[in-house]
Amino acid sequence: MILLPHIFILLIRIDKANFLLRLLLALFYFTSLCFFHLMPFHGKKAPSLRLFVMYGGRKIIRACTLGIWAQIFIYLLKIPFRVVHSDVLWSVIIFDGIFTFLYFYLLILNGCIRILCTCRSLGIWKRILIACFLWIPLLHLFFAKYLSRRAYEEYDAERCRFENRRLRSGSGICALRYPIIMLHGIGFRDLRCFNYWGRIPKELVRNGAVVYYGHQQAWGTIEDNAEIIQKKINEILEENHCGKVNIIAHSKGGLDARYLISGLHMDDKIASLTTISTPHRGSELLLLLNRLPDSVYHFVSSLFDRAYAAFGDTRPDCYHASKQLSPEFCREFNQKYPDSPNVYYQSYSSCMKRSLGDSLLCIPNLLMRLAGASQNDGLVTTESAKWGDFQKNFTSSGRRGISHGDMIDLKREDYKGFDVIEAYVGIAARLKEMGF
Repeated sequence: MILLPHIFILLIRIDKANFLLRLLLALFYFTSLCFFHLMPFHGKKAPSLRLFVMYGGRKIIRACTLGIWAQIFIYLLKIPFRVVHSDVLWSVIIFDGIFTFLYFYLLILNGCIRILCTCRSLGIWKRILIACFLWIPLLHLFFAKYLSRRAYEEYDAERCRFENRRLRSGSGICALRYPIIMLHGIGFRDLRCFNYWGRIPKELVRNGAVVYYGHQQAWGTIEDNAEIIQKKINEILEENHCGKVNIIAHSKGGLDARYLISGLHMDDKIASLTTISTPHRGSELLLLLNRLPDSVYHFVSSLFDRAYAAFGDTRPDCYHASKQLSPEFCREFNQKYPDSPNVYYQSYSSCMKRSLGDSLLCIPNLLMRLAGASQNDGLVTTESAKWGDFQKNFTSSGRRGISHGDMIDLKREDYKGFDVIEAYVGIAARLKEMGF
């Protein structure tokens, strides 16, 4: 990586009569170059071909980074040019510089393209942006550094996940006594083409869990959604010949579940309720939205109702469903529907460390911070998410933090110091230990 870019200097210095030596050097150069481009990764076997290709791109970028720094010292000291006659010195330096630039430029492009094509955590718009500007010399170095870091984070997370799967193989760590039914939050539906829970359900099933979905409405009221979930639970109990289910609910799904238990008196069929980022005491964001004129709120809600009716909502009611997340409504709700002693309640929350940490929730997070709710995930405060046996407030070790959407693996990304898949495996494992 340090000497190969200057191999043409050796070729022109070798006696013209020594054709065989020139041929061997040229063959060595092209073989090494192909080797760097095609097989840059020779460490431990990667869990998959995708990770092998992706991490190979990172290895190329890192090797080129060290090689470029080495070239700076080489050119300052003029080490390879001391054998060149002074009459042609500058011509050789210019030609060698162009040759060296192309050498590293093409290698770095190779590494970046490898990562762009295989890194799952890169969004569509980031791929398009990088692909448009990646070809610009010097600017491509900044993109290469960014892609190298993303590749390392994803590779490290996948290797740890692969190792955990290997160690847990056959252990049935998530094989609970009762099936799990997962309830989504507001504004989403359980779709086949896009799983609301990301990569989480597959990992739970892989470790022995039996997983179902609530299939409630995206903009249904708490009461309407609870009736849908009630029917689904009865089907699950009949299908599995069991007496109860475990509920894992995110966001408003937790309120749907609590009404199901206390309002529809389903507590004898629910073993446990785990709420993730549920606004049990309401969301301060609604205090800001309620400042809008009621006519405007009704009009915008009607647009949502029409759109989501096409996605399967039988009775979409965006206006009332969203109003049910206000602190005032939740105070009345908590008094009217107390917890059942027959059900185990536990809760989890998360927190964004800075507003720019999540592009989707940066504005809501900032608005809530300005309103005085500094500890929030972009939609729900940590205090509001606490209910029953509060377990943990999830965050990352980096500056980003963990948002409301990150808790359901919305972007299918891995963050430093937080593995959402392992978090849910831990939740299920704990429920199993408790006999649920």
